[in-house]
Amino acid sequence: MGDLDRRKFDRTGTLNLVDYVILGEDGIPVSRGMGRTRNVSEVGLLLETHRPLTEGQIVLITLGLKDDTVQFRGKIMHQETPASFFEETRYCAGVKFTAVNKQGSEVLKKYIQALRNSGRD
Repeated sequence: MGDLDRRKFDRTGTLNLVDYVILGEDGIPVSRGMGRTRNVSEVGLLLETHRPLTEGQIVLITLGLKDDTVQFRGKIMHQETPASFFEETRYCAGVKFTAVNKQGSEVLKKYIQALRNSGRD
């Protein structure tokens, strides 16, 4: 059975700006960057960056959703093979949310539902 068949939540394609901080083993920030989402669900997202991330890394993410921002902690679950676009390398990493507050979770759910509803028109 493929990964798509095992997912409990459908991923919705969307491009949103992301600020991320990579935490070291001691929980101290070691690096910061900007990226964007390729897709998002209630439990994770696909993050596109200009540098590779490593499976198992912990990240703090601030995700811009229209007029709101959502902050959460996540874990890099996998790194896809990099792709080049116009001589620019882009990396994609699957992030599983490990901590998000209730308000952030509600904003994310409403945003995803609005995206899905707009796709039905």
